Amino acid sequence: MKLKEIAAILDATISCGADRLDDEVEMGYSSDLMSDVLTLDTDNLVLISGLVNLQAIRTAEMADIRAIVFVRNKKATAPMLELAIENGMCILESPYSLFKSSGLLFQAGLKPIY
Repeated sequence: MKLKEIAAILDATISCGADRLDDEVEMGYSSDLMSDVLTLDTDNLVLISGLVNLQAIRTAEMADIRAIVFVRNKKATAPMLELAIENGMCILESPYSLFKSSGLLFQAGLKPIY
């Protein structure tokens, strides 16, 4: 699924990485626990999270995640966006809950990790 499709499904705004909207992701993972994200051993996924802080960006960097959807209408700060841009990430922000966002993406065909 392309990132621009994810943005459309979730009524998300693109905070950074608009040049990556044609990138494809195969799977999604929803979590507010960054320690769980660090246990993932997969490529080409989008992280869906309500944890909006620098640690989320740093965790995504360590896990080679290039796309994050922040949910619950939370907004990334300027330092977060700077770090995301440095790491070539696409950041989307959705008004939907973590549960609804995950369900809509699953229904649209995005695969879970497990």
